[in-house]
Amino acid sequence: MSKKANQKMAIILKKVGRALLIIIGGFITAYGLESILIPNNVSDGGVTGLSIVGSQLTGLPLGILIVILNIPFIFLGYKQIGKSFAVYSIIGIASLAFGTSIMHHIPTIIREDTLLVTVIGGIVIGFGMGLALRNGGALDGIDMLAVLLSRKFPFGTSDLILFLNLFVFIIVSTVFGLRGAFLSGIAYFIASKVIQTVEEGLSGSKTFKIITNKPELMVETIRDRLGRSATYNQVEGGYSNEQFKEITCVINRLEDSKMKEIIYEIDKQAFVTVYDVAEVKGGNFKKRDIH
Repeated sequence: MSKKANQKMAIILKKVGRALLIIIGGFITAYGLESILIPNNVSDGGVTGLSIVGSQLTGLPLGILIVILNIPFIFLGYKQIGKSFAVYSIIGIASLAFGTSIMHHIPTIIREDTLLVTVIGGIVIGFGMGLALRNGGALDGIDMLAVLLSRKFPFGTSDLILFLNLFVFIIVSTVFGLRGAFLSGIAYFIASKVIQTVEEGLSGSKTFKIITNKPELMVETIRDRLGRSATYNQVEGGYSNEQFKEITCVINRLEDSKMKEIIYEIDKQAFVTVYDVAEVKGGNFKKRDIH
């Protein structure tokens, strides 16, 4: 088989793998809805939440309403984000709709325990939705709208999803009552944080930018005690016009406290800024052996 054919096959397998993970995410979310939240009068957010309200009021199957109400958002995703996103989202929404229909009669795993319902339900649906988003699709029209808005505003996808759902929970309160709406909001707040964790990965990374009077010692100590390399940027004080070497170093979250300890030991007056990093690729982001 030629190199070109191998590359084409690898691309196809990657797309199929993503589609399978999105389908799994849809079924996980359906399970969280049908076996945890809905039996305890707690709703989901977004278009799914509106579909739950519609199903309760009209008696129509939840899966049908999920598909119908998401059609405009799928079109929006196709026009504004891209064909692949729309296709993956169709797969995800279809799997969620089908999952709710086959899991409708599954016995609930939790009864009348408000804390467990909101926490476990939020974790389950958040993991399912996050798995879909991480692989290029969405399970809910609100997710598509949030992805689009995140490109235009300085907010994360999960934060925008939570904001948009505040309006949904007002409608949810008409069916599940104010208590049910509050519980739905708590569950979805938990879900939004799980979505963020799944999107960014469990470990994640952080970028440290350090301005210190001892840059060489700082870099050497970071290398010796953390096994991390660093880079220099030449910067100039806005008022003093003094020249500094700004250190940039990317670490994983587990090394955060150790990094701060090193900085404090070497220069208590160092100016430090820290950024969350969703993904690191290429370069030399490798941990050296420090033993």
